[in-house]
Amino acid sequence: MSIVLKNINAGYKGFRLKEISLKIETGSFTALIGPNGCGKSTLLKTIARILPTAGGAVEIAGKNIKSERTKAVARKVAVLPQHPVVPPGISVQQLVGYGRAPHQNLLGFKTAKDHEMIEHALKTVSLIDLRHKLVAELSGGQRQRAFVAMSIAQDTPYLLFDEPTSFLDIRYQYEVLDLLRDLNNKGRTCVVVLHDIAQAARYATDLVVMKDGAIHSRGTPKTVITPQTVEQVYEIKARVYQDPVSNTAVVSPL
Repeated sequence: MSIVLKNINAGYKGFRLKEISLKIETGSFTALIGPNGCGKSTLLKTIARILPTAGGAVEIAGKNIKSERTKAVARKVAVLPQHPVVPPGISVQQLVGYGRAPHQNLLGFKTAKDHEMIEHALKTVSLIDLRHKLVAELSGGQRQRAFVAMSIAQDTPYLLFDEPTSFLDIRYQYEVLDLLRDLNNKGRTCVVVLHDIAQAARYATDLVVMKDGAIHSRGTPKTVITPQTVEQVYEIKARVYQDPVSNTAVVSPL
């Protein structure tokens, strides 16, 4: 069930991904990092088929997702965009229930399995006691956990998150990342766009470093995060050292 990208050409007017080939291994926690505008979100949307390819192929479990039905893709890949939209007046439980849509018929009636997965998702993110609260009334961290719960309820082997820690204070950033790592440890493959290099090094098993619509380098955090990479990609000189708590890389600009 690995994700394989073959010579991907996709993007928008004025910006294209440059013939990207990449294999995302099953069970990995892969972080996409790089400067603003380098193509991280574009690549994530291409993997999820939100953005169509102009060339190349995205394969999941050996199948080109371009030829698959939308519901079939949604049963494999759950996506949390950078700015998810919340319909007004809905509760946490209703939001999480939207994750079951790919598994339902046209009438949308929920089965016992649907209710079981919604309950499981709410418990996983510790929102069971807030299930009837309006999403609009939640704190930033609680709201982000509610969206993660919706992705869990979708019950897919692959979870894709675009900057899930944006606009959160430091406590909630690590709360969300701890939750994603726990999901990864339980067998979900996570592909996450992150801006913070230290957070990517701390949580990811694999890093994909992007620049100008292409992959600059990839590998483990230990092999990828070097002063040379930081200078080439971010155009700053920096020192890379080990965090005394996590023993993972931290970047300090000179």
